[in-house]
Amino acid sequence: MQQGEARPHDHGLPAALYVISGASFAAALSARALDPVLPHVAEDFGVSIATAAGFAAVFAFTFSIIQPIIGAAADLFGKTRLMIGCLALLGLANILGALSSSFSVLFATRILAGIGSGGVFPVALSLTSDLVGPDKRQVAISRTLAGAMTGNLLGASASGLIGDFLGWRGVLAVLGALVIVASIAVAAGFHGAKVKHPPKTSLSALKAGYRTIFTNPNAYVCYSAVFIEGCCVLGLFPYIASFLFELGQTSLSIAGIVIAGFAVGGLFYTATVSRLLPRLGVNGMMIAGMTLVASQLVAVAFGPRWEVQAFNLIVMGWGFYIAHGCLQVFASELSVEARATALSLHSFFFFMGQTVGPLAYGFGLQHAGKMPTLFASAGIMVVLGLACARLLKQRAPADARGGPDSP
Repeated sequence: MQQGEARPHDHGLPAALYVISGASFAAALSARALDPVLPHVAEDFGVSIATAAGFAAVFAFTFSIIQPIIGAAADLFGKTRLMIGCLALLGLANILGALSSSFSVLFATRILAGIGSGGVFPVALSLTSDLVGPDKRQVAISRTLAGAMTGNLLGASASGLIGDFLGWRGVLAVLGALVIVASIAVAAGFHGAKVKHPPKTSLSALKAGYRTIFTNPNAYVCYSAVFIEGCCVLGLFPYIASFLFELGQTSLSIAGIVIAGFAVGGLFYTATVSRLLPRLGVNGMMIAGMTLVASQLVAVAFGPRWEVQAFNLIVMGWGFYIAHGCLQVFASELSVEARATALSLHSFFFFMGQTVGPLAYGFGLQHAGKMPTLFASAGIMVVLGLACARLLKQRAPADARGGPDSP
């Protein structure tokens, strides 16, 4: 067994996973930071809530378009340094956003934040996949996800609370400072961690990696599926605060709590995945997860009290990660030599979905109404679960060469 590889039981996962999870946590703090306070951002700059939701779209778009570059850079120059540098950039972008004097300046800082965040999470997944073989990979990835979901949880809930006292500028300033401190802590953690550094690849090897990835039929299904997930699920989040405002619930703290419910559901997934997988199997998890998401989209469409919507988001998050975790494992098995590239492409399509999602929801809400729009998303998710279960098959990467990823 190679150094850094997982032991045969869950408790033997590499210690470096804790550092990787910490990096994911720090990056995720800012991902949903503006969602609970968007109504106040819109009011301050005199724009509509749909226009303010563009912050979520531009963050996701920037995150997505740099993924092919990030993946190649990670495979060429090393993953840990890239991750730490991007954390520092993310923290600085948040602080600059807090000081912005116009809508356009704040918009630009969200572009920088998207770049910073984009360099952390897919690289974290790639490092996790490098450290752990395919038999334990879904459990190991769930630990990395736990860091990201805890960051989402605290970022969304804390931003609502901070927003009530310090406004949206205070949200960005506080989270920016926390991310910079976290980048220093993660750098210190990696300094002492036993992370295996694979040989740096070359440009010709990267081209071969792209060919390997896209000769696998699973690539087209995985990337299409995560695009749809991002659009139908995460694209809804910028509008949750406005839904609550329509019900007369104008507290930003409450909006943050409701949105944070999604991350709570994700944490519940990390605690249950090792028991669900042997009982449901991969296909059963994808169908069950997507169906749970669909049911909660329908529930939210009816506009229940905020306490009920918080529960809806918890169940939605649980279902989402049950299915999404399976897609991440399939993506990690598209290539061995270009795994960072494969997972960066996974994030590219996922965040492109989150770019299109707020715009699509804005159009649907304006022209069709809340219930038809959310019902349509629910139907799409059910079909997606069935399609993934039918089309995704276990296939060894073409470049496995009899290594740990081969059957």
